[in-house]
Amino acid sequence: MARIIAVANQKGGVGKTTTAINLAASLAVGERRTLLIDTDPQSNATRGLGVPAQADRPSLYDVLAGDAPAGDVLLPTELAHLSLLPADRDLIGAELELAAMEGREHKLREAIGPLGEAFDFIVLDCPPALGLLTINALCAARGVLVPVQCEYLALEGLTELMETLKRVRNAFNPDLSLEGILLTMYDDRTNLARQVVTEVQQYFGDSVFKAIVPRNVRLGEAPSFGKPIVLYDIKSKGAEAYLGLAKEIVAHEKTGAWTRSELAPAGQPGNPGAGAGPAGDDRPGGGSDHAEPDPASGAV
Repeated sequence: MARIIAVANQKGGVGKTTTAINLAASLAVGERRTLLIDTDPQSNATRGLGVPAQADRPSLYDVLAGDAPAGDVLLPTELAHLSLLPADRDLIGAELELAAMEGREHKLREAIGPLGEAFDFIVLDCPPALGLLTINALCAARGVLVPVQCEYLALEGLTELMETLKRVRNAFNPDLSLEGILLTMYDDRTNLARQVVTEVQQYFGDSVFKAIVPRNVRLGEAPSFGKPIVLYDIKSKGAEAYLGLAKEIVAHEKTGAWTRSELAPAGQPGNPGAGAGPAGDDRPGGGSDHAEPDPASGAV
């Protein structure tokens, strides 16, 4: 049965899609049968694998609407062991349509259930919001991988995200656990990045992956060529990081490490760089003013 991992964080620009694409590709390089599902209406994961937008091609929207079985919508990729379930702009409408459906939180899980025996891993690229598409991904997943950017205010909203994950587990998906925290966009030339790493590691402990994704030019270029980093430049630091991440994920599968990962560790992370921002910046740190979403209400 496939191990389903949702790559989620309500903050944008933290490397969710980059991580989803390259984790899936790295697992495929290791000859694990892998499916990448793009649940974001922006469809960046779809384009990042070189699949252009086509109005007449079925997508995840058709699957959620019940117009096509998931198995009929899958697309091959350049990697033999990697398949794609694409997204398109129609998913914007799916969010509204789901709100009126009974059992709306479980539509994705029900749709991809028949694919469980065909794959070893299913990776879900989530939108940068805690809406119904993300809630569906969390209800379908066994583990949640949270990318955290190594920059100022990186931890803002992370506590709220963990609380939301805990609520989803309690209300809809008791099997949901924290796959791990992935530090991204790391620049070892800055004190701030090192402070963020230290803060996250102290707070989340063993739930933080050893692999740290650096800022890397080749990693940033790869999506514009429609390729994962392992095909664009496998010798790059970015490829090295994601191949290392894939090895850790496989090790989790073998040891059952995810069963020991808590969604909401005790305490609250601080704000790295507070009062001493990057490069001499004296901006004070700040918390999140966002209200906590309630997935059970559908208004998330």
